[in-house]
Amino acid sequence: MARSAYHYMKELWKRPYDGEHGLLMRERLIEWRKQPTIVRVEGPTRPERARELGYKAKQGVIVVRVRVRKGGMRKQRPNKGRRPKRMGVYGFAPAKSLRLIAEERAQVKYRNMVVLNSYYVGEDGNYAWYEVILVDPHHPAVKSDPELKWVSSGKHRGRPQRGLTSAGKKMRGLRKSRGLKGTHRQKWRRKQRDRRHEASRGARLIRPEE
Repeated sequence: MARSAYHYMKELWKRPYDGEHGLLMRERLIEWRKQPTIVRVEGPTRPERARELGYKAKQGVIVVRVRVRKGGMRKQRPNKGRRPKRMGVYGFAPAKSLRLIAEERAQVKYRNMVVLNSYYVGEDGNYAWYEVILVDPHHPAVKSDPELKWVSSGKHRGRPQRGLTSAGKKMRGLRKSRGLKGTHRQKWRRKQRDRRHEASRGARLIRPEE
C-alpha cells in the first residue's frame, strides 16, 4: 500500500533529533534563538500536524511560532534578611503546560484573531518552541468555510485564557480517562452529584419533638 508524504513526515517527528532530521533541527534552533519571541511564519513547519489540527492554506488563517522559557519559575535569591522559607525562590512551578503558555502569548499579541490549536516544533536547553494556528473570525474566506465559520460567532474570544483549547482542556483534566473507569463526562457528572446538599441525597429529615 502506497504511503502519503504526510505519513513519512509524521514518522520523522517521532524522533526529530536523530539522523539527518536532527542536523536540520540543529540549524533551525540556532536560527530561532536569534529571532524574537513571537514570529509569524509563512507556512507551518509541520504541515501534516497543522492540517490535522485544522490549518488551511487560505486567507484568514496564519501560523505564529512562539518561544517559551523552560523550567520552573525560580527567582533571584533576595539579599535582605528573611527566613529561607520566605525567600520565594523554590516551589514556584507553573500549573499549566508550556504549550498553553505559548497559546496565551500568541492570543495577547494577535487580539483580533482566534487561537485554533498549536503543536510542538522544537526545544533546546533553555527554550521550547510551539507553532500556534490563528484564525481571523471577520475574514470573508473564514465566514464562508463550513469547517471554520464557527469562530465567527463572537463567543470564542480568548480561548486559551479560558482553557477552551486542546492544551487548556488537557490541563483541566477533561481528556480521556486513559484506561480508568469512566470517561471525563461521567467523572464530571459524578462530581456534580457529590457536590449536592445532603438534604437532596436522601438524608433523613429529623423533625423536632412536639
